[in-house]
Order: sequence, then structure tokens, then C-alpha cells
Amino acid sequence: MIDQMTVFLENEKGRLGSLCRTLGDAGVNMHALMIADTTDFGVVRIICDAPTKATRLLRDLGYQASTTKVAAIEAPNRPGGMADVLTCLADADANIEYAYCFGSPSHDTAIVILKIHDGDNLVDALAAQGLKALQPEDIYSPDEL
Repeated sequence: MIDQMTVFLENEKGRLGSLCRTLGDAGVNMHALMIADTTDFGVVRIICDAPTKATRLLRDLGYQASTTKVAAIEAPNRPGGMADVLTCLADADANIEYAYCFGSPSHDTAIVILKIHDGDNLVDALAAQGLKALQPEDIYSPDEL
């Protein structure tokens, strides 16, 4: 399991850009960003190389920021790759609260981010199907470990 940073932002012009610039200026590298919006605010979910540092920085600057444990699973980057991950999790009776993924056409694997109830117990089920759950050392900067 890894830490995902969650930030609540008002729906105001330039607010997301300001958040991203703040993290970039602090040397935080974002690997993934997802936004769920409502009328008044957005929920920004970020996978980055320094979630503890980034969360502390944002809180100090007045942002509402927190971290949540999520599973980051390598999936084959091909049609049906995510379905294979989800089938494995369904077979293990996983309760998925939300998911998003990212990949690149030039890579053989994509990363599926899942908020799973009791996700720590799924590593063996994933490994049995040839799927790897990423660990902090796979994505965090050395200073964060």
C-alpha cells in the first residue's frame, strides 16, 4: 500500500494550477492526478514521490490536505488489462471504493490505483495472478522512505 494525497480545492479559476506550482516549486514530483468535482469544490487525488512532505507543506499553506492508503497495482497495458486486475480482486472478495489508472502507450504496464477496504490482505491474491502491488520504495523519493 502507498499513500495517496487528497486535497480539497475551491472551484476557483487558477486554484489547481496554484496547487501544482506549489508542489513543483517544492520539488515534489506528481505521478498521477485525478479530480472529482462538485459545484463548490474539487477533490484532488495525487500520487507523488513525497506524500508526507507534500501534505505537510500544503497544510502549512492553508490547504485541506490528507493522506489515504491505496493499492497501486501494475497491470498489463493492453486491452483487458484492468479487467484482469478487477477480476482477481473480485475473486478475492475485495470491496473497491474508487479507482483510477494511468499508463503510457510506450510502456508494457499501467498502474491501477484502488481504494480498497482491507487492501493489505490482497497482496498474496494479486501475486498468485502474476500482478504486483507497488510498495513505497517503488515510487517514493529516497528522502521520503
